[in-house]
Amino acid sequence: MLVRTNNADRYRLDGDLAVLAGEQILCSEFKYRRGAEIFGEGEETEYVYQIISGAVRTFKLLSDGRRQINSFHLTGDLFGLENGSTYRFTAEAVVETKVRIIRRRSLFETFASRKAGATNFLGLVTRNLKHAEDHMLLLGRKTALEKVAAFLLEMDKRLGHPDVMILPMSRRDVADYLGLTLETVSRALSTLRNENVLRFDGLMQRHLVLLDRVALAELDGQ
Repeated sequence: MLVRTNNADRYRLDGDLAVLAGEQILCSEFKYRRGAEIFGEGEETEYVYQIISGAVRTFKLLSDGRRQINSFHLTGDLFGLENGSTYRFTAEAVVETKVRIIRRRSLFETFASRKAGATNFLGLVTRNLKHAEDHMLLLGRKTALEKVAAFLLEMDKRLGHPDVMILPMSRRDVADYLGLTLETVSRALSTLRNENVLRFDGLMQRHLVLLDRVALAELDGQ
């Protein structure tokens, strides 16, 4: 279920969208409840999305029914920006999520008319390619503990190195992102806790305190 929070209007933009558009652009705001599908794999790429609050996962369902999460998108992130005519992944709200929705054609016309538009778009594409390459390495060449360490470092960086890391995604989500089982992710987190690399904050196991970022980086090979 999605809820429109306003009619189409112009807003001051931020994050990657501001870099591409460089000015106010016509957009709408919608709210999706937890687990709601935002768009499906194979659907026409009519819109581009920016997260105002919440989190989104993009994924593919494999032929055997397993789910492979490609990416997590957090506040300020842009997603759904495809170079083809259809979406390559399905996008779902991880938690209740509020997004800006911009027509793809309008966005492309806006940044194409700007002198820095092509350069900024190339920078965004290059960054997305780097993420895809890093994710391939993560899936193929690292142990389970190294994968979990890499994930925690990625989230720590993207969330701005908080004192308490609040993960919007479940352990099942993390497992499907890392290509592991739920049990393996749980064991890896327990190992890191027992080695005083992290601790859980209260009863909420999605609330983590990273006690030793250096040890995490060493596990990740950094």
